[in-house]
Amino acid sequence: MIKLKQHIGGAVAALCMAGALVGAAQANEGGVPWDKFPTERVTDVSALQNGAKLFVNYCLNCHGAAYMRYNRMRDIGLTEAQIKANLMFATEKVGDTMKVALDAKSAKEWFGAAPPDLSVIARSRAGAQGSGADYLYTYLRSYYRDESKATGWNNTAFPSVAMPHVLWELQGPQKAVYEEVPDPHEHGKTEHHFKGFEPLAPGKLSTAEYNSAVADLVAYLQWMGEPAQNQRVRLGVWVLIFLAVLTTLTWRLNAAYWKDVK
Repeated sequence: MIKLKQHIGGAVAALCMAGALVGAAQANEGGVPWDKFPTERVTDVSALQNGAKLFVNYCLNCHGAAYMRYNRMRDIGLTEAQIKANLMFATEKVGDTMKVALDAKSAKEWFGAAPPDLSVIARSRAGAQGSGADYLYTYLRSYYRDESKATGWNNTAFPSVAMPHVLWELQGPQKAVYEEVPDPHEHGKTEHHFKGFEPLAPGKLSTAEYNSAVADLVAYLQWMGEPAQNQRVRLGVWVLIFLAVLTTLTWRLNAAYWKDVK
């Protein structure tokens, strides 16, 4: 079991700016191809626990999860004592839903839009390029510095996103590198092509560590959208095995009934 502790960085203040992940259609249509989320993290208890810690410390300050109760995290191996000591900062009742003190009316007045609820964010962001988890995994690793934006940040997976990079202290700031390549549709013209990212300063985590942390966070968001999904998959396997056995027995019984019929 991983050690859980509060880790609230300076990015928390920035998190309370404009709502993150607003405009699913724009997010799904624009930007770079999505990276594949490591789906095995959803069944990894340690990954889910670390994702819960990251979610509470970096997301729950402004984004609620109104359809998720704290005590449901017992399903990922945490006791109520651990939940109360490490993951509950806005309430004292472990049976409460994961709401935030910031009300929607005030958020709309201050930021122009209320930060969306994240209870089913991973399920709602699926698109032609992949699953919602694929999108979130790409999105949280695609921020770069852009002084032309009000927040100072932009995102290749969600161009002109309103949300600042709340995990920048962990990842470290980076810049997007572009190159001019021949336009495949018009001879003699070039187009602006994204080449990759270049780090501007080191973060608290290495690239591999940051990618792993993001995978854990996305795994938790995916799990939170359907906490019983792992149980559903296990049950589905047993149902298929039962149906296979029943089909075999039925076929043999049918053969026994009709063996003497010419």
